[in-house]
Amino acid sequence: MRVFFYGLFMDETLLAQKGVKSRNAISGHVDGYTLRIGERATLLPDEGCQAYGVVMEITSRDVDALYSEDTVADYLPEPVTVALLNGSKVEATCYNLPKDKVTGTNKTYAASLLKLASKIGFPEPYIGQIRRLAE
Repeated sequence: MRVFFYGLFMDETLLAQKGVKSRNAISGHVDGYTLRIGERATLLPDEGCQAYGVVMEITSRDVDALYSEDTVADYLPEPVTVALLNGSKVEATCYNLPKDKVTGTNKTYAASLLKLASKIGFPEPYIGQIRRLAE
């Protein structure tokens, strides 16, 4: 199953520590969404915006295990079309929090995500958005 990860789950090392084996990881973005970092990260619909992340193939069993953890149990799957950096598009599943579940702020999470997004090489305007959330 193709999953579009946009938070710390973009880190294949973190996934491996959780026992998840990912394949075919490639960066891309979804149109019409913006990143929101509350206590956790989520994508919210927002016309004219783009949210960057990584598409990976993981098993349905691994997806179920990841999203059964208490800290992410409220995330819901939704289909997205991901524009990959190579110019192609793929369909994937993206797990997002319902808007009414997005609360608070988490500068520590944002700072960790900033390091990861910089390492992956996302565009500077997107990294700048995350940087502002980490300040």
